[in-house]
Amino acid sequence: MTHREADRRKFRLIASLAAVAVVAAGTATVALAAKNGDPAPVGAFVPIEKVAANVVNPKVQNGGASGVFTVDCGTNENGKFSADNPVAQPGLKHGAQHVHDFVGNLSISADSTDESLEDSDTTCKNGDKSSYFWPVVRINPKANVNSSGSNPDKIKEAGPAEIACPSVKDRLPAVPQQAKDEVNRNLELLDKQVKEANDRVARNENPGDPNFVNNAILGPLRSKRVATVDRIAIAIGRSAKKPNLTSLVECDLRFGHGGAGHGDHNKPKKFSGQALAQAQGQGQGDNATPTVKCPSVRGELPGIPDQAVEEVDRNLALLDKQIAEANQRIVTTKGQGGPNFINNAILGPLKDKRVATLDRIAIAIGRNAERPQGLERLAPCALNDDGGNNGGGGNNNGGNNNGGNNNGGNNNGGANNTPPLAAPSGKDLELVGNNGKIVRPAQVKIEYRGNATSKVTAMPKFLKMIVGDAKPTSRGPANARATWTCSGFEDRLSDKYVICPNGSQVMRVHNFAGCWDGQNTDSANHRDHVRFADQKSGACPNGFKAIPQLRISISYNIPKDVQEKGQYQLDAFPEENHNPFSDHNDYANVNSEQTMAQIVKCVNDGRKCS
Repeated sequence: MTHREADRRKFRLIASLAAVAVVAAGTATVALAAKNGDPAPVGAFVPIEKVAANVVNPKVQNGGASGVFTVDCGTNENGKFSADNPVAQPGLKHGAQHVHDFVGNLSISADSTDESLEDSDTTCKNGDKSSYFWPVVRINPKANVNSSGSNPDKIKEAGPAEIACPSVKDRLPAVPQQAKDEVNRNLELLDKQVKEANDRVARNENPGDPNFVNNAILGPLRSKRVATVDRIAIAIGRSAKKPNLTSLVECDLRFGHGGAGHGDHNKPKKFSGQALAQAQGQGQGDNATPTVKCPSVRGELPGIPDQAVEEVDRNLALLDKQIAEANQRIVTTKGQGGPNFINNAILGPLKDKRVATLDRIAIAIGRNAERPQGLERLAPCALNDDGGNNGGGGNNNGGNNNGGNNNGGNNNGGANNTPPLAAPSGKDLELVGNNGKIVRPAQVKIEYRGNATSKVTAMPKFLKMIVGDAKPTSRGPANARATWTCSGFEDRLSDKYVICPNGSQVMRVHNFAGCWDGQNTDSANHRDHVRFADQKSGACPNGFKAIPQLRISISYNIPKDVQEKGQYQLDAFPEENHNPFSDHNDYANVNSEQTMAQIVKCVNDGRKCS
C-alpha cells in the first residue's frame, strides 16, 4: 500500500466517524429536545432554566427500600490523575486518551487485579477500597464546543486509527503443562483476529455506513474473542482452577500512539532531575500520577507442573500486589524526597522484592520440571511516565528489552503489539485535543440508594460497572446518559453543558444501574451483567435483582463568565470533540463484606447513614 492510498483510507475513516457524529448528535437532540423544549445542538451550552424537569423518582412501594448510605472519599486531594480506564480497558495503558479523576482506591491502574485492589489503601473515610473515577473537566479559553459532531481535524491530529484489545497472555494464571500448547495456539489466534480487524480498518471497506466500525468490525471481533478466550479458560480449567477472563474480551478503536517526545519504547524510561521532581508534585499545578510498569512474568513462564500451579499462582499474585503497593506509594509520597526518590525509595525496593519472588517461582517449577533460567532479568521495573513505556495491553512489558529476550516484541495474546498511546503531559496534564486547566471538584457525593419496589441485596465483591458511554459518536447514543445540571436544579438533567444562575454550581450526576444478574461481576461488554431499573416503576427486569444503586454527584465552582462564553469542557476521546453527551463514570466495588452488609441494612431499613 502506498502512503497516498493509506492517507486516502485514513481520511475515509475520519469522514465515516464524522457521519456517525451527525447521526448520534441528532438522535440525542431529539431524545432530550422532546422533553426539554431545547433545540440547541449537542455540544452547545444551555441555561439550566431552559431545561424542563425530567428526572423521575418512582414512589417507594411497600416492600421497597428508601435508605441512602453516603461515603466520603474526598475530591481527589491526592491528585491521582490518569488516562487509564481499568474497568473498560484493562491492561491498556493511557487507553482512555483522556484524563480521569480517581477517588477511593489508591493503587488502581490499568494493570490492577482484584487481589491488588483489595490490598490497597483508600481515600474513603469508612475504609471503602472501591475505585470511583470519571473524566476531568477543564477550562479552556480557546474552547469551541458549540458545534455538533466530530471534528475530523482533531481525529487527524490524534494519529492513525487502530483496534486495541486487552492482553490476555499477561493476565493468565499459571498455565499447566498439559494446557500450554492449546493455550498458545489460542493466543496466536487472538493476535490473528486483531490483525484481521486492523486490516479491515485500514481498508475501510464501507465508509458510507456510520456504524461500520462498531457493527462490522468490533462486534464480530468481540464474538470471536469470546469463543477463543473461553477455550483458553477451559483448557486451563481441565488441570487447575478455571480463570474468569471475561473482562479481556472487549476491544475498541483508538487514535494515535506515541507522538512528539515519545522515543524508543524498547528502553526503560527513568525520571531524573526536574522531570522526576515534577512527577513527584514539586512542579507547579497538578501533575500526572506515574505508575509502575514491569516486564511480564506470565508471558515468560513455561507450562507449570501440576504440583507447582498453586504456589506459582500465589507468587504471581504477590508480584501484582508488589506493583500495586509501589503505585500507591507514588500517590501517597507525592511531593516528598529529592529527584531520585522514586528510583531509590520505590523502584529499588520493588526490584529486590521481585528478585525474591521470581526466585521462588523458579524453585517451585524446578522441583518437578526443568527450572527456568534468567527470570531475574524480569525484576527491574520502570515508570509509565510519558507513553515511552508501552502499556498497551502489556505489549512492551515495562519497556525493557531484557537482554535480547524481547518481551515488548510479542503480541501478548490479542494486543497485536500496538504502539503506546501518549500520556498526559505538562502541568495541566494535556493530551491531544484535551487542553486547558483541570477544574478540581468542589464536592464529590457518593451515595448507595434503595429500590422503589424491593429490598436490595449485596453487591458482589469486585463488581465492575460503567454508566454512560464515552463514545456515543462512534458507537451510537444507546448507552449514553444525560448528566449535566446545576445545584438547586437536580430535578432536571441535560445532555448539554449547562449555564447556571448566580450562586449555583455546575454539577454532573451519574446514576449507575441498580439491578444485577445475580451471577457475574463483569461481562464481555462491561454492561450485560447489570441493568437499569424501570424508569417509571423502579422495578428490576426479570432475572435481575436489586442492589444498592450507586449515585455519584460532582459539583464544580466554574466562574459564570466561563460558562457563558462556553469555555469549560469535558475530557473526551478524539472523535467526541468534547461532546457533553460522552460523559461517563466507572466503578469497581472493593467494599468489604462487612461494609456492604452495613450498606444493605441501612438502605433496606430506610435510614440515612454514612
